[in-house]
Amino acid sequence: MTRNGLLLGIDIGTSSSKGVLVDAADGTLVAEAVREHRTETPRPGWFEHDAETVWWHDLRALARELCEGVTALAGVCVSGIGPCLLPADAHGTPLRPAVLYGVDTRAGDQIAAQTARYGAQRVLERCGSPLTSQAVGPKLAWLREREPEVYARTRRWYMASSWLVHRLTDPLTDPLTDPSGSGSGPGSGGAYVLDHHSASQCTPLYDLRERAWIEDWREEIAPGLEWPELVWPSDVVGEVSAAASEATGIPAGTPVTAGTVDAWSEATAVGATGTGDLMLMYGTTMFLVNVVPEPVPDARLWSTAGAFEGTYCLAGGMATSGAVTSWLRDLTGADYATLTAEAAGLPPGAEGLLMLPYFAGERTPRFDPDARGVIAGLTLRHGRAHLYRAALEATAFGVRHNLAAMTEAGGDPRRLVAVGGGARELWTRIVSDVTGREQQVPRYTVGAAYGDAFLAAVGVGLAHREDIATWNPIESTVTPDPAHGPTYAALYDHYLNLYEQTEPTVHALAASPHS
Repeated sequence: MTRNGLLLGIDIGTSSSKGVLVDAADGTLVAEAVREHRTETPRPGWFEHDAETVWWHDLRALARELCEGVTALAGVCVSGIGPCLLPADAHGTPLRPAVLYGVDTRAGDQIAAQTARYGAQRVLERCGSPLTSQAVGPKLAWLREREPEVYARTRRWYMASSWLVHRLTDPLTDPLTDPSGSGSGPGSGGAYVLDHHSASQCTPLYDLRERAWIEDWREEIAPGLEWPELVWPSDVVGEVSAAASEATGIPAGTPVTAGTVDAWSEATAVGATGTGDLMLMYGTTMFLVNVVPEPVPDARLWSTAGAFEGTYCLAGGMATSGAVTSWLRDLTGADYATLTAEAAGLPPGAEGLLMLPYFAGERTPRFDPDARGVIAGLTLRHGRAHLYRAALEATAFGVRHNLAAMTEAGGDPRRLVAVGGGARELWTRIVSDVTGREQQVPRYTVGAAYGDAFLAAVGVGLAHREDIATWNPIESTVTPDPAHGPTYAALYDHYLNLYEQTEPTVHALAASPHS
């Protein structure tokens, strides 16, 4: 296959990685591949990935599968979970597993200290977001304070996308020097960049309005480090080196674009890039990205740079959504199709069950790392179908909560677009019923990897930002059933009250040494 219009997009997710080949002529999905992986939790509240055995391993496996027989590519782009913290030496060699995004809550003391040091309102005004478990600054401080021997060797830090960009463009990424065949021989010539959107989630290190690092704060929090050059997600930042080509199968010389955090690639994938657009990402976690004309900082949400220069976003994210359905699948031994079919046969409200989906704490709008899952109303007649439907409804209540906060903050969620592997019929229907909002579903819902391919197309001049509407047109609309509105309105009030009533108990349980 020699078509120069082929684009490779790869996304590193929480529990799996996905790759696609896309024809730049019209956005046709040519091929796709998936690899599952584990997220390590060595201690309560810790969530980690090993960059070599997860990020690099998955990229190599996906690229080799998708690029078999391909002799030329127009471009490649990688996205990934974020914001993350991967400390590395001056050559880009990882020094410890990466600390993941807001689900990792280890830096609570550092969040409190930085909030006191810089002032909550000042941080919000300057950075667009409050200091929470999502922020990179406290995680850097945690590394410096709790693992000083690692910090002493740290010279650079990466996220998933930026480290893979470095590895792809590094002339010394040589599999021949690595007996394991993992291609982990590092060099120092690879690109060291970070896109503006990812940087805007590095609170309190990045000034959202100035679009630049906050030099005095960054030097105080993380002295002695090199800082990545700031670029935009579709900027071409290098080419696939010969060594990286040998390790991955991606043709040498292929242009590499910077990429970004997965949720923003997903928003790009479904055309949620104009003012008033909102992407709902159905995945291991639920993420919401609303495009706004200017920063609208609110302590309950994240205000960030967008995927394209000149755009801003108001974002929210639940710590768990698909993670809870996966837990139920594993717990019951039933597959998703069976659980979905059984849950679809139940009425709204799961016959008296109500769940709080805070199985890993909660991000927006609660920002409560010590929140925990609660299942209320259990009786002996309830079974796995009831639990599964209650989990889907709990996610929907969380979406409604976030949409309300966005609207109150000055956001503009007018057009909702669903994307992600979890965007299945029952789940999207329940979310529309609970929120009373229509959701558009595009032709392709494969997610961030498809958005990566589009960003690569923009970067190499094969597409313009507005072309995503023809690449991935809307094919269906999920409409809320008004008959279910009153039931879900009452349950939503109970959902909010259940958290308030159980908060002291679950916080006490979270503080238990065995939690």
